[in-house]
Amino acid sequence: MKHNFPKSLYLHIPFCKRRCFYCDFAITTGGKKLKQQYVDVLCQEIALTVQEIPPSAPLETIFLGGGTPSLLSVSQLAQIFETIAQEFAIASNAEISLEANAGTVSLETLRDYRRLGVNRISLGAQAFQQELLDLCGRGHSVSEIYEAVSAIKQAGFENFNLDLISGLPNQTMADWQTSLKEAIALEPTHLSIYDLTIEEGTAFEKRYQAGAKPLPTDDLTVEMYIFAHEMLTSMGYEHYEISNYAKPSYQIRHNLTYWHNQPFYGMGMGATSYINRQRIDRPRKMREYLEAIALWQTSGIKFTAPILEPVEELIDTLMQGLRLAEGLSLKGLQANYGTELSDCALQILYPYQNQQWVKLVQESDDLRIMLVTPEGWLFSDIIIADLYENL
Repeated sequence: MKHNFPKSLYLHIPFCKRRCFYCDFAITTGGKKLKQQYVDVLCQEIALTVQEIPPSAPLETIFLGGGTPSLLSVSQLAQIFETIAQEFAIASNAEISLEANAGTVSLETLRDYRRLGVNRISLGAQAFQQELLDLCGRGHSVSEIYEAVSAIKQAGFENFNLDLISGLPNQTMADWQTSLKEAIALEPTHLSIYDLTIEEGTAFEKRYQAGAKPLPTDDLTVEMYIFAHEMLTSMGYEHYEISNYAKPSYQIRHNLTYWHNQPFYGMGMGATSYINRQRIDRPRKMREYLEAIALWQTSGIKFTAPILEPVEELIDTLMQGLRLAEGLSLKGLQANYGTELSDCALQILYPYQNQQWVKLVQESDDLRIMLVTPEGWLFSDIIIADLYENL
């Protein structure tokens, strides 16, 4: 398989005001002192990583995710971006994204982000009903969503995303329709729409039994998914990935790196990198992460992981690529993983054609493998599990 060097960089900023009740991400609350310590150590990791794996091409995407990166001060973000600029070349048309929550940004800070080079904001909205936001532990108001979007536009950001969640406790179809309408009215270039998953160890896991009230029924969540698909596509959004919709030319380039299973740098607490056929996880707890970077700096003991086997990489490529409306090229799979493995995957997928979950589309001398939109995406977990077990 061909392995190119990364052209994408993910930096994890783990700070939150509080943990949302559905969240199992690697996050922490922390004061000014810990935030500054973390920024210093993250900048050390950037430099150490580049010494170990020098980039061979300019970065085309940079994504600061979390957590809530907008909780860092502008000077702390400037320190991070200065370190990136020192260690990497950055393409002139690079997509540079920053995640923010409503209630954590102002017109002034957003203008500062623009000056730092940020050209895309991803705003956590989640719902447009205050009772649902409170139920999730969001810590912001509906009015703060509108204020944040207004400031994003005033600051000159043409490209911004809104996150929404379906399947929340007590959420009705009417709630969901209202949230979609309100989101569309704000004219984001991109919408990420997630179906609630009850994750282990979260507050929601302690409170709610999956599949039981007050969570919506499976039938209702399917109805919500299909309604979102129909409404957003009718409003000019392309449903290009299971959970993502974009206006033409506004697909998120950074996440396409993941969905195409291409290598990327990932740094910071809880982050994962994918370089040289290794997926390397950073510690998910602050103390362990800080100690690991200190050890790397002083003793040269760096992060490592086993090299993936071709079949593992093929499964990853299928899991990610089938999330996309464009699907996968059979010729591409054969070139990267060999005819035998690729044809084996194809045989596993054939029966799902009859159920109209999978379709095979002939394109000149190639065959594209894709899930049927939106029906195949609704059953993608079953299809991926089958591939995983039988490959």
